[in-house]
Amino acid sequence: MEDLYSLRDTVPVAALRLTVQEACEQWLAACKLRVKESSYANYESIIRNHILPDLGRVSISSLTTAKLNTFIYKKLSHGRLDGHGGLSAKTVRDIMTVYRSVEHYAAREYGIRESHFTMPKAEQKQLDILSKCERNRLEQYLLSHMNITSALILLCMYSGLRIGELCGLKWEDIDFQNRIVFVKRTVQRINRRGISEIMIGAPKSKRSVRQIPVPDFVLKHLLCFRSADSAFVLSGQAKPIEPRTMQNRFKIILKRCNLRNVNFHLLRHTYASICIELGFDVKALSELLGHADASLTLNRYVHSSMEQKKKYVERFSACA
Repeated sequence: MEDLYSLRDTVPVAALRLTVQEACEQWLAACKLRVKESSYANYESIIRNHILPDLGRVSISSLTTAKLNTFIYKKLSHGRLDGHGGLSAKTVRDIMTVYRSVEHYAAREYGIRESHFTMPKAEQKQLDILSKCERNRLEQYLLSHMNITSALILLCMYSGLRIGELCGLKWEDIDFQNRIVFVKRTVQRINRRGISEIMIGAPKSKRSVRQIPVPDFVLKHLLCFRSADSAFVLSGQAKPIEPRTMQNRFKIILKRCNLRNVNFHLLRHTYASICIELGFDVKALSELLGHADASLTLNRYVHSSMEQKKKYVERFSACA
């Protein structure tokens, strides 16, 4: 290491020939000490599948802004792993965010000059939620076909739990007397160098470890399936059910209700949007959702409807 630093001080950076692969490996080694296992697996997958195949053998100091912009365009036009088309702007942004971190590491450790590539613009999609009619139809089906899966979907409709948090819920996490659900863990499937496995870990962020008050009628349905042991609520065993299985169950129920095929996460968006309509304080809602920052809640969910805007404008008449 002393020889390396001595060499770095006397020889131009370009002569060190630090490759992108070497920089990525060093950056990942540093990340392993400070990020969650799931985050590390995601970074490693992005590097292995998208960055190294095109840039791995290239000297990182030789990558100009123009070369990186060409790489970005290639990913946008035909970057899918199955070879059928390009990646979305959001996915490419995720890739380049990882690359930027690697480049920043190389700049800090080896003194290379950082590039100034252009991040692709990802248009923010309009937030999709279940309509009132869809919510009513789904809720009526759940209440008339009550089982543990139906009770937990109903819980998500009135708590905003993430699907991984739901799968990680244990009976000991539910305080039926005080009507509170404690979010302590999450379940997710991660990919480590092509090997997929289920992992039980801490929630998404520190603020995701939280307490959520739940309406009494929801917990009354859950109480019918209550177990005295510390098993996972959804599986009833010491081993949890993975999110993909719960997602498949949800899609079957949507089909039976004759509702459109949507992702389970839409229940969380719907819960948050209803809370805003009911006048929930943004800070309180942010804590209920487990967001790392209230600004995320504000930017994602606080959008006045046209009806609400008309009510605001009508106040001018009252002042006239």
